[in-house]
Amino acid sequence: MSEHFDVAVLGMGPGGEVAAGRLIAAGQKVAVLERELIGGECAYWACIPSKTVLRPVEARTEVRRTPGMSGPEPDWAGAREYRDVMARHLDDSAQAESYAEQGATVIRGAARITGPGRIRVGEREITAEHIVVATGSQAVVPPLEGIEEITAWTNREAYTVRELPGRAVIVGGGAVGIEKATFLAGYGVEVTLVHRGPRLLDREEPRVGELLHSCLAEAGVDVRLRASATGARRVGEDSVLTLDDGTEAAADVVILGTGRRPRTRDLGCEDAGAQLGEHGEVLVDEHCRAAENLWAIGDVTGVMPFTHVAKYQGRIAADAVLGRPRPATYEGIPRVVFADPEIAAAGLTAEQAKRRGIRTAAVELDLARSLARPWTYERDPRGHLGLLADADRGVLIGAWAVGPMAGEWIHQAALAVRTQLPLDVLRDQVAQFPTYHEAYQAALDELDA
Repeated sequence: MSEHFDVAVLGMGPGGEVAAGRLIAAGQKVAVLERELIGGECAYWACIPSKTVLRPVEARTEVRRTPGMSGPEPDWAGAREYRDVMARHLDDSAQAESYAEQGATVIRGAARITGPGRIRVGEREITAEHIVVATGSQAVVPPLEGIEEITAWTNREAYTVRELPGRAVIVGGGAVGIEKATFLAGYGVEVTLVHRGPRLLDREEPRVGELLHSCLAEAGVDVRLRASATGARRVGEDSVLTLDDGTEAAADVVILGTGRRPRTRDLGCEDAGAQLGEHGEVLVDEHCRAAENLWAIGDVTGVMPFTHVAKYQGRIAADAVLGRPRPATYEGIPRVVFADPEIAAAGLTAEQAKRRGIRTAAVELDLARSLARPWTYERDPRGHLGLLADADRGVLIGAWAVGPMAGEWIHQAALAVRTQLPLDVLRDQVAQFPTYHEAYQAALDELDA
């Protein structure tokens, strides 16, 4: 006989946890299903461990660039131990116990949806009025000839490693590859970054990629653009990639940052009425509804592969289940790469705006020439801010920043884009002196001129 629940949440990463927590607090009878660890990819193999090991690298840069300071080098052993603490030593028993104490039923194992409101986990069958799919995504391992001969890592191996390699080749110049390059180079690893495109972070403004390239080169990273791996082989202790530009890249390990794929294989979403997209993503409406009483949130939707979006969609789906639906909007969602310095963006790029037929005005500000804050923060300061406005409506539609703590001060632009604040209102905003937020005033004045 099957067990019945109000809601079953499949996948307990950040999105699933937000949805489950909201539903439990509302008095729903909830089953949470997880085939690996409660907390998901983010908590154990991505966001949390990566930001933890990146912090000493960032702190060293702050010390080196701060007048009157001389300071330490990153200590890998210490950083590794704290990373393991932050990643809970890959142990989610406390999380499972907490959910049980809150009244949820915790079910371990790979789940399959067998029909509307029906789920099977091994020999166990449950039914639910609503199913929330939050199974996330997994790293793509490209079908590269010879890859089985070499030492190849994804994010999982990179962020659980005990002893760092002496040399690493990173494939992919997106956010994942950039953060790994920053992390490893910061601890003294010899890093080669291979990217098939003409610039790094090629979904952002071209200027962002240019600035990033310079920063990575300064950190000692060998950046190779317009180069794709065509084969792999073992030569002694080396893992060697053959590139289509006629060169090779050899290292102790090859780290893949070549994208992620939604985890929907053998999940059975179609049996409950859902439709899948061309990459296997679950298609959803503005309420994260995939079919009648079936919801999907986070990376599995393919909407925006960010933890903060998964958490947002968790709120959207839970509220819809609870009978208070509200549409999700993705305008102004911030995008941050935790490089050194940080890279942040929100809204549209100039190319995206052009494709939409928007007449734009744009400005780029060199913060070191315009503000006091960069100079009080570091010697030989770095920092750039770019703004993109709709020239006809007089509102901000895009922004990017490269500089210390950019992931913190991009939120002013994100809020402006999301709420369509008039430029006149933004110009009249008064920022604390000295902060990086003052950059908006200076940039908007240039935009007005």
